Amino acid sequence: MQQSVVMMRLPEVIRITGLGRDSIYSLARAGDFPKPRKLTARASAWRSDEVSAWIEARPKARLGTT
Repeated sequence: MQQSVVMMRLPEVIRITGLGRDSIYSLARAGDFPKPRKLTARASAWRSDEVSAWIEARPKARLGTT
């Protein structure tokens, strides 16, 4: 089953990733986070599949390690 792609605005990306606005844009400039797509002259958004792939690529936290 194929998941549909939606365009997410910045508040949704912040909520899903736990990153702040400045971190998202800084990582995107460095090529370490998906870049936003221009929707109109004043609006940008991120593809949900690209953000999901970025999240899945993060290392998993190890519980119970010292």
